[in-house]
Amino acid sequence: MRIVSVQGVLPEHRYPQAEITETLAHTLLRGAVDERVVRRLHANAGVQTRHLALPLERYGELVDFTEANDSFIDVGVQLGSAAVTDALKAAGLTPQGVDLIISATVTGLAVPTLDARVAALIGMRPDVVRLPLVGLGCVAGAAGVARLHDYLRGHPDSVAVLMAVELCSLTLQRDDASMANLVASGLFGDGAAAVVAVGANRARDLEDAPEVPQPDVLGARSRLYPDSERAMGWDVGTTGLTIVLDSSVPALVHRYVGEDVEAFLADAGLTQDDIEWYVAHPGGPKVLEALREALGLDREAVSVTWDSLARIGNLSSASVLHVLADTLTRRPPRPGSYGLMLAMGPGFCSELVLLRAPERAA
Repeated sequence: MRIVSVQGVLPEHRYPQAEITETLAHTLLRGAVDERVVRRLHANAGVQTRHLALPLERYGELVDFTEANDSFIDVGVQLGSAAVTDALKAAGLTPQGVDLIISATVTGLAVPTLDARVAALIGMRPDVVRLPLVGLGCVAGAAGVARLHDYLRGHPDSVAVLMAVELCSLTLQRDDASMANLVASGLFGDGAAAVVAVGANRARDLEDAPEVPQPDVLGARSRLYPDSERAMGWDVGTTGLTIVLDSSVPALVHRYVGEDVEAFLADAGLTQDDIEWYVAHPGGPKVLEALREALGLDREAVSVTWDSLARIGNLSSASVLHVLADTLTRRPPRPGSYGLMLAMGPGFCSELVLLRAPERAA
């Protein structure tokens, strides 16, 4: 399978972290919240600016989960449609040419799912295959690429699209003074992304020298870790989605990911010395440091991820796709070099995807 296009889309409402912190501390968070704790947590999140689904002042007007979820559907369809159409256009394709659409989200509920709504809006064929991925959280961007690979191995003439839409700000619990909610309120942003991929036969018809590198996906691996269900996720209740985010997450990354990467690469006949570029999910400063230590990397190896965290925050499933787009456009990998995409999410779990830059020069 070959990735022929990756596009990220962000809402128009962009704010400095300090302005978001100020509004949260003084207006949005109610109850026994220590403003000093909010400011400290937000300052340590590694985030400088974030994009929000709604204007900042609108969040105080959302009266319940119904209103927040209605906004999720409205804005999510808009952003998802833009991401998919932009990605298809960049690849020289149209919605009518798509055989499979996978959608990933964990920050709202929609039935029909977002993929059905986007397919109808942009004009995909009535026989397009749909695969919604709901509940995978931050890992879903990498897992979605892996599922594209699964499908296209069996359909080498097909075109498949992954659409990730996450509007984390709409899940804010205003009466929740827990550390998890306060951390999340300073870390997560809103956005969408789309990946267009083609099977091996279709890839042979592509132009020889695309402007942006089009990496091949060589393989993937899923890992689910024991006794870690409460490390990350949502509690679903009358007020909507309440964040579950345990302090054990960095330790889980440190404990498992290094060995997983080593085994995954060994099965592909490679070692970590063969990996020249990394596409890592920006889970937050502590998670990124744990990942760096587990893999024995210097900060420069994941600098694109750090930059993404600073510019837009953690976008859950869409984040690793933004990092992939930034890598291909801003730091194009050496022709023929191997790359590794990796993300972690609720389960607790991880997804590893082996990439290879095209042999031909971009």
